[in-house]
Amino acid sequence: MIPQVKQEIIDLGDGRSISIETGKLAKQADGSVVVRSGNCMLLATAVSARTANPGVDFLPLTVDYREKFAAAGRFPGGFFKREARPSDSEVLTMRLVDRVLRPLFPDDYHAETQVMIQLMSHDENVMPDALAGLAASAALAVSDIPFYNLISEVRVARIDGKLVINPSREELEKSDIDMMIGASMDSVAMVEGEMKEISEAEMIEAIKFAHEAIKVQIQAQQRLRAAIGSPEYRTYEGEIEDEAVYAKVKAAAYEKCYTIAGEASGKAERGEKFAIVKAECQALFTEEEYAENADLAGLVGKYFYKTNKEAVRNVILEQGIRLDGRKTTEIRPIWCETDYLPSVHGSSLFTRGETQALATVTLGTSREANQIDSPSEQGEEKFYLHYNFPPFSTGEARPLRGTSRREVGHGNLAQRALKNMIPADCPYTIRVVSEVLESNGSSSMATVCAGTMALMDAGVQMIKPVSGIAMGLITDGEKFAVLSDILGDEDHLGDMDFKVTGTADGITACQMDIKIDGLRYDIMEQALSQARDGRLHILGKLTETIPAPREEVKAHSPKIITRTIPGNFIGALIGPGGKVIQDLQKATGTTIVINEVDEQGVVEILGTDPAGIKAVLAKIDSITFKPQMGEAYEVKVIKMLDFGAVVEYTAAPGNEVLLHVSELAWERTENVADVVKMGDVFQVKYLGVDPKTKKEKVSKKALVPRPPREEKKE
Repeated sequence: MIPQVKQEIIDLGDGRSISIETGKLAKQADGSVVVRSGNCMLLATAVSARTANPGVDFLPLTVDYREKFAAAGRFPGGFFKREARPSDSEVLTMRLVDRVLRPLFPDDYHAETQVMIQLMSHDENVMPDALAGLAASAALAVSDIPFYNLISEVRVARIDGKLVINPSREELEKSDIDMMIGASMDSVAMVEGEMKEISEAEMIEAIKFAHEAIKVQIQAQQRLRAAIGSPEYRTYEGEIEDEAVYAKVKAAAYEKCYTIAGEASGKAERGEKFAIVKAECQALFTEEEYAENADLAGLVGKYFYKTNKEAVRNVILEQGIRLDGRKTTEIRPIWCETDYLPSVHGSSLFTRGETQALATVTLGTSREANQIDSPSEQGEEKFYLHYNFPPFSTGEARPLRGTSRREVGHGNLAQRALKNMIPADCPYTIRVVSEVLESNGSSSMATVCAGTMALMDAGVQMIKPVSGIAMGLITDGEKFAVLSDILGDEDHLGDMDFKVTGTADGITACQMDIKIDGLRYDIMEQALSQARDGRLHILGKLTETIPAPREEVKAHSPKIITRTIPGNFIGALIGPGGKVIQDLQKATGTTIVINEVDEQGVVEILGTDPAGIKAVLAKIDSITFKPQMGEAYEVKVIKMLDFGAVVEYTAAPGNEVLLHVSELAWERTENVADVVKMGDVFQVKYLGVDPKTKKEKVSKKALVPRPPREEKKE
């Protein structure tokens, strides 16, 4: 049977287009589409269970994005020639899509749902992650899964002052903005990206520009859904509700929760107080009632959470008081320390309220660069940041299951915040590691602050220090409160999590997740303005602790010297089987890395002992030393022979040449020792290569006047 394919075209307005088609592939999925731009093709499928599992009170949504190596005509690297665990870049794309989709499903839809996106064909001029959100939403659009509010995502860049949608990787390198925007037709839901110190107004302009492009992509999805007959959304069993139970719980808990929320308590104390109120609510019902109604315990828990959330939000909206007693614009107390760990290359502690991050910096050669090898990107990172979030940071005991998607995402945000402030000529590969030791809101922003101080403590000459802050929002549709430096509870109970990092002169990175429909741009503008004030306040605390980078790296830190040599000397420096470079590293206690760039050898010398580095430089000078015809050079006698002396260029130790007896003096020399002795230092003239012997020739006598010839006596 010939498939009935339906297709819609999205015109990007600059000669490029995106097509969405359905009906050809993966027809047993609830919804499937192929999204194509150029030669880039993504297959997206959506499948959802018909019923929710018993006891599930959340949306079990899985978003999976994978890039197949065959799509780029490549083999997977490593020993196993099969795609396995996702790369960090794939995880980041999954998060970008998940964060937009998840809040837009119905609140009471709890069926197991899986959205899978895979790169089937790669085009080096198209970045596939910018199409993943469109593909995911389109797969849901052509299904009967109850996803009513379609979305899309685009990347926005600014090249030479002009905003561009979905640039190529080559174009992106020329841009001062790299932002991914996710939105529905009515409102922006997600923003993430990095910038080169742009203003708040410029950021808003880029978001609005992206939103207009997203609306066009959503309209194409709507047309595609209509073209296949606008399938009816499936009916599903929503959450069990009991208004009588809700009324009873709210009557017992609301005022108590309202009072606790206004008492300015710490996280642990507040949690204990709320737990007592919850227990009182559970005690409102008898054992017989729990036995008769299997759903009652779950309903009491759900309604207590709902009541508690309402009470906390109302305290903020009505009194302007937050859970820890702060005003909406107030930042928690901050204390900082650098050089905390004696053996590392750079370290710092940053503590803000009940959030604490310990950052370390390690300096290395290009050999330690982070290798990126995926179907859509190959290269290396000389600056990278890893973020760790152990369970003890929140007072929990739970098993460690490897690096979580959250850790990958938070680490990437902090890395993007800092990387453009690392000088382009920095010779080191730099690894920053953030260990979150305490967490009560915005540990990723604490990582940015700790990372800045650790880099400065390590002697990395940052262009400017960077700080970060997380903003929140509470709104009832009319009244709203923008919160600076949010707590964990304010994140969970609030309507927005907006992280902004930057220098004193502009924004370097951001991440925004909006949990409500229709966030107004004036609220976003206020949040950005308030974030700038908070960011500058925090930046002041950082620069009080360490005003500027150390002028030099620490004594125990490796120093790195870079030397460029002609490409034809690389082999001589490496030696047969690597013997020369290995012996040199062993003798000097250094690490030597040679990279060939534009037919030149770029030599990196890393070591803690200046004498060792000096010895390596001397060896390089010796190997690459090439005397010029007619020039004079200082030499030292290192061996005496019957027919001359072996001399060594003092400017290039180890570089030897024979000074023949005939070139010692104008007078006939019977004994070499009559003219020079072991250890003598003097000047010689370089005469080039002797055409007869094919060996280099130098002369001592050529630098002294030739004595006049004696006249013959009659």
